[in-house]
Amino acid sequence: MKIYNIVFCAALMLAACGDKKAKEEDTADKAIVADTTLVSLTPAQMKNAGISVGAPVLGKISGTLKLQGAIDVPPQSTVSVSFPLGGYLKRTDLLPGVHVRKGQVLGVLEDMQFIQLQQDYLSAKEKFIYAEAEFKRQQELNASKASSDKVYQQARAEMQTQRVLMLSLAQKLELIGINPARLSAGNISKSVNIISPIDGFVSKVNINIGKYTSPTDVLFELVNPKDIHLALDVFEKDVDKLSIGQKVITYTNNHPEEKHEAEIILISKNLNEDRMASVHCHFEDFDAKLLPGMFMNAEVEVNNATALTVPEDAVVRWQNKYYLYVQTGGNSFKMTEVTPGNKHDGTLQISGAGVNDKTPVVTKNAYALLMKMKNSGDEE
Repeated sequence: MKIYNIVFCAALMLAACGDKKAKEEDTADKAIVADTTLVSLTPAQMKNAGISVGAPVLGKISGTLKLQGAIDVPPQSTVSVSFPLGGYLKRTDLLPGVHVRKGQVLGVLEDMQFIQLQQDYLSAKEKFIYAEAEFKRQQELNASKASSDKVYQQARAEMQTQRVLMLSLAQKLELIGINPARLSAGNISKSVNIISPIDGFVSKVNINIGKYTSPTDVLFELVNPKDIHLALDVFEKDVDKLSIGQKVITYTNNHPEEKHEAEIILISKNLNEDRMASVHCHFEDFDAKLLPGMFMNAEVEVNNATALTVPEDAVVRWQNKYYLYVQTGGNSFKMTEVTPGNKHDGTLQISGAGVNDKTPVVTKNAYALLMKMKNSGDEE
């Protein structure tokens, strides 16, 4: 029984020693991990590595804001072409993308009502001529007391009625593109032309030859290309960096070497469900290759508010994070995480806890410290 007690006590002592050793090793490992953010160099190593120490500079930095969007057409530059009277399409040569001039014939419509309208106008015109002549005759007779005032007033009313009818029919003719002044019994036509109201190009053709169209149908859609603009999507955090009048450089995915200059003309005051605002830009020069709906990339030079800046060489990237080396004393440095911002002429905007314009940091060859730290870790 005594032998069993002795063996049991010995086992407990060995287990206790093992736990103590494991705790010591764990503590040592944690110390090593904690020390991986620290690095020290000798004066000779500092000199050979070309490491310089300075402080972040508090100032303004310019940067490039990269955006994406698409070419858009404002409502006033999109024209839906309809016709005030129904008819059958006799002819059209239009296809989407075709350029048209103002006053050009887009298509030809035919219908019996066009003939009837011209007939009604010519009849009303002849009746007005007769009524006008009768009025003048009654006016002369009334002046000599050869006819009563009642007859004179009736003649005057008939003339005015025929005048109103004739003029209203003339307006209807002008509405469908027929000049009433040139209309006569010898040139009545069963067809009328559909005329382009603008210079531009065809975006849609909604009718085919032989189809009947009603006044509510949109036959063609035209776009004025000189007023197309670029609609860019901007994140909420970047909206305050933009202003009316800022210059924008744009390019397509297929031809990034071809730059198109634009200018910001409108910044939306509303955000969509993705927390993005719409910024509208007007192109400086029209390029016929830019079409509505085309995807575009854009770059805008922006000026940020006052911020801390350091040389790009002062910031290192390690494990998908960015760091500065802060001097802790002498030639010892601690790796401190920072958030990078815009770049400009070799200068980088930064922000980080405990870093200000008086913090001593490595401003040159910071990667030499990162390599020294990694090599030290490998040796351990």
